[in-house]
Amino acid sequence: MRQRLTRYCLVACMAFIGLFTASPNQLHAKQRQPNILFIMVDDLGPEWISSYGAELIKTPRIDELASGGLSFTNAYSMPQCTPTRVTLLTGQYPFRHGWCNHWDVPRWGAGCHFDWKENASFARILRDEGYLTCAAGKWQINDFRVQPLAMKHHGFDRWCMWTGYESENPPSGERYWDPYIYTDQTPSKTYEGKFGPDLFVDYLIDFMKENRGRPLLMYYPMVLTHGPLVATPDKPNASSKAEKHAAMVLYTDTLVGRLVDAIDELGIRDDTIVIFTTDNGSGGGIRGRMDGREVRGGKAKLTENGPRQPFIVNCPGRVPAGVTSDTLTDFTDILPTFAELAGTKPPAELTLDGYSLAKVILGKRDDTARKWMLAMGFGAASLDVNGVRPRQEFTDRVIRDKQYKVFIINRQITRLHDLSMDPTEEINLLESRLPADRAALARFERTLASFPAKDARPRYQPTPPQPWDRKPSANPKQGKK
Repeated sequence: MRQRLTRYCLVACMAFIGLFTASPNQLHAKQRQPNILFIMVDDLGPEWISSYGAELIKTPRIDELASGGLSFTNAYSMPQCTPTRVTLLTGQYPFRHGWCNHWDVPRWGAGCHFDWKENASFARILRDEGYLTCAAGKWQINDFRVQPLAMKHHGFDRWCMWTGYESENPPSGERYWDPYIYTDQTPSKTYEGKFGPDLFVDYLIDFMKENRGRPLLMYYPMVLTHGPLVATPDKPNASSKAEKHAAMVLYTDTLVGRLVDAIDELGIRDDTIVIFTTDNGSGGGIRGRMDGREVRGGKAKLTENGPRQPFIVNCPGRVPAGVTSDTLTDFTDILPTFAELAGTKPPAELTLDGYSLAKVILGKRDDTARKWMLAMGFGAASLDVNGVRPRQEFTDRVIRDKQYKVFIINRQITRLHDLSMDPTEEINLLESRLPADRAALARFERTLASFPAKDARPRYQPTPPQPWDRKPSANPKQGKK
């Protein structure tokens, strides 16, 4: 009996000591599902992030995420708002989900909306795995007047959203000062004297405080730095266009810092994977500098200043620190990555274009199976008697690998660039006879041949007609978003 008791005590002591001697990877393997905070800035290219070489500004809090985490140099969004947002939610390219162009649902309507019955979302997948889910910021692909529970149906338990500019409701156009906001607790209303970006971050922090014992998914599509350009609480005297834009970038950095500080104070930093990125390039009138050259805002363009984005992942102890990766990734990878991080798989019946980055993010491998990435989409969609459709049957697009890139216009490859030698995309190698160039062109031609001959329409069952709906004869221009 004494020997048995001695052996039991010895085993218990060894197990206790093992808690302190296990490697970080062993400990994290036993931890619960990680929290995920996905931060996506609106209209900001990497030329405004100092860890990516920006020269006109310093973004110290974002830079801290980069120095303590993993930075991707080959990350693509779509070139403009709506295609990016639907792509990251669904894991599908625009030619598959149909949102190939911008469509401002609260303003233009016409029965079009992001339909939860027809489309997947990463939030629903994670909510089914036990995550408590929250969104704060900009949505714009449903009209909350018509579909007040759209966020819930898309998989979010809690939400605090700028409604988007609702047609025939002028106050709804405000996202900064005196913002018009809709939450899961409060009908849409104007918050007088408040700065919208502050309210969204306050909401996310309160959500973390109230629910830190559960795995959390937080989707934060910022309203910053999209126009109209405004002075910010910490730069109230900013007056010129350049001053206001710089102030908005600096405030973006401040808000990132507030969120990270809250995660630290709550003691959940080691369990929270923070991802920082942007939805498309800076606005066309914005000029930045990066790596010794001027960079024009490339929003809605297929040149690199349109779809190439900063993409930073940070989680001490889980994500390698101070590492730069040239792994190819685009926003179709978000859904499968979140699913794997949560310990699950996307539904078997769901067609995905993306690849999971989870093992790259966690330092378990250097690359994914992805051989190329794609960007497509510009301007507003078209409207006919059958509803919203892409403005082209085969939307212009670009595809690229780690070295080469092609432009596909009217279904034809029109330009080939070696980005390693020509980062500003000035030298067209389409007629080059060099073996490496010809081989690259042949690879892209095979990829082009794999695409559907005609882009899909957005998948939705039309909502009831509204007085503000666009009519099929209208051909809306992009306008402000």
